[in-house]
Amino acid sequence: MSDSTPTSGKNGLKKATGVSPMNGGNGDYSYHKNSYYQRIAANFEHEKINEEIAEKFDIEDLALTKTIRIADLGCSTGPNTFINMHTIVEAIKQKHETLCPTSSTRPEFQLFLNDLVTNDFNTLFKSLPIDREYFVAVVPGSFHGRIFPESSLHFVFMSHSLHWLSKLPAALEDENSPAWNKGRVHYANAPDEVVKAYRSQFGEEVEKFLDARAKELVGGAMLVIIMSGIPVDLPFSSTANGVMFEFMASILMEMVQEGWIEESQVDSFNLPIYASASPEEMRNLVEKNGCFSIERLELAKPSSWLKDSVDVQDWMMHVRAAMEGIFIKHFGSVEAVDEMFKRLTKKHLDHSQLLPEWCDKEIQLFVVLKRKKIICI
Repeated sequence: MSDSTPTSGKNGLKKATGVSPMNGGNGDYSYHKNSYYQRIAANFEHEKINEEIAEKFDIEDLALTKTIRIADLGCSTGPNTFINMHTIVEAIKQKHETLCPTSSTRPEFQLFLNDLVTNDFNTLFKSLPIDREYFVAVVPGSFHGRIFPESSLHFVFMSHSLHWLSKLPAALEDENSPAWNKGRVHYANAPDEVVKAYRSQFGEEVEKFLDARAKELVGGAMLVIIMSGIPVDLPFSSTANGVMFEFMASILMEMVQEGWIEESQVDSFNLPIYASASPEEMRNLVEKNGCFSIERLELAKPSSWLKDSVDVQDWMMHVRAAMEGIFIKHFGSVEAVDEMFKRLTKKHLDHSQLLPEWCDKEIQLFVVLKRKKIICI
């Protein structure tokens, strides 16, 4: 996740310029209790992560490395992060044994868990496995900039974090801009100017992200990213998330007519999410940076990891756990936000027969990068 600061717009309205942390605690709407879909989406990639580590993880002097440092960027409140970290640690241990079969010592592991400074780290700590074979430290802050010393990390992992923007494109906050997104909350079915503004903001933030990681990773280290993405020729509005964002906008406009909220609040609200990065787009950004080799870059679809059909009630609880803070920060009324999510659930239930079609899309991007053993400027 990325940091977020409210700013005052016209008419004194508060506009959230970036994301908020996932809902903390362990209540009904907490991310701790409502992150199952994110978990199985990441678990789907575990076999690929094992393959990449077994075949390509070859940091210099692995036999002499006493401590292997791993970071999870955008860890939220757990317990998903510890499931992912266990997979990575076990795969690297196996790799070390393969490369150094006669070594009398085994490396120790230090895990760094990163998220916003306002993340509920206390709930995260309560999920720490008792039998863990690694040391844990927390590093709060935005992953779009430097958060670790130079050449200090051997493996960086992030799941469903990079598609969150640290701030909205400036053009979306200017009423005189062609990208002023009146009556919408996202770029799904929006004018081209809105899409371009989001894409440009995402590109700038990924550039900063890759620059920071290039300095923090040692030569040969790995960077694994799981994030939202789609094929270059797939309209985002035809995906489950695209449809959901359009539902949100229509519901909010209904609530304007009923006096729940002001129309100006809807016009000035946009979700800080770029969920349609294509493999080609990511490839161009990585190649522009020049410090990483692309080891794997591919798309997957939810229908391949969901054993059962999507439970609408559960899915909406997950959405609420992830996004409620952003809505409350902007609209101010907990009651109005609660009403919006109730209507959003009903809207999806009314269209549940279309969910299989919306979900049968390639909307998850799996990226494996390797830090080149060169000096990058």
